[in-house]
Amino acid sequence: MRRRDLILSSAATVALAGCAGNPKLRRYNGPEVTFLVVNKSDRRLHLLHHDSLLKSYDINLGFAPTGHKQFEGDGRTPEGVYRIDRRNPNSKFHLSLGISYPNVNDVAAAKALGKSAGGDIFIHGQKNPFKSDSKDWTWGCISVTNEEMEEIYAMVQTDTLIALNP
Repeated sequence: MRRRDLILSSAATVALAGCAGNPKLRRYNGPEVTFLVVNKSDRRLHLLHHDSLLKSYDINLGFAPTGHKQFEGDGRTPEGVYRIDRRNPNSKFHLSLGISYPNVNDVAAAKALGKSAGGDIFIHGQKNPFKSDSKDWTWGCISVTNEEMEEIYAMVQTDTLIALNP
């Protein structure tokens, strides 16, 4: 009988641990986020459901925040309309949502300069959750606090459009 109790207790522990899941991953049951808007000059990210504003966040950008990203390593955040094309729950920046940069025009423009367009542009959390990030520190990404990134990650689905405005 004792062995059976031990086995049942172990099974229950494993089942409960599986229910806990990743503590960074929240659930969201509100209106669908249909569009994201980044206004670089205002350092704001807006999540919309059609024409209705759901939530806004302060953001940090690339270390050279003015202008459209031209090539890998320029420190600029892209401008234009893209899509959220991937999700990374194991990002070294807490959580991240990939942006579909570069598009064919971005690749052609960088190639004309003899450079690579780069890639790996994300909305992500902080590099160090225990200290405040300096303003505009990324290599072209959009950064928010880790707590905000948990909320955004739960709300925004793959294939959602994002407009990155000057």
